[in-house]
Amino acid sequence: MESDVQDNPSMSRFEMPLGDGALAVAYYKVEDGRVVLLHTEVPQELAGLGHGSRLAHGVFEALRRDGRRVIAKCPFMSSYAARHPEYGALLDG
Repeated sequence: MESDVQDNPSMSRFEMPLGDGALAVAYYKVEDGRVVLLHTEVPQELAGLGHGSRLAHGVFEALRRDGRRVIAKCPFMSSYAARHPEYGALLDG
């Protein structure tokens, strides 16, 4: 599932294509070697269809694969991580 989520470091965001040029994105910054998840966006017309959860899953899987530590300041990402304890070991703060 995470294979369609790509890190775009030049724009400090993870991106997931939704078709017709639309993207779901998760913005981040790197602080003290940790990835701080700041904000998640899904186009309004595509909200409520599970795209945010698919994006979050892909982001956390990519970060786990890369051995990164995470601070989830974004309420959506924080809530997702709370509902998926398998990602708890990644979280700082």
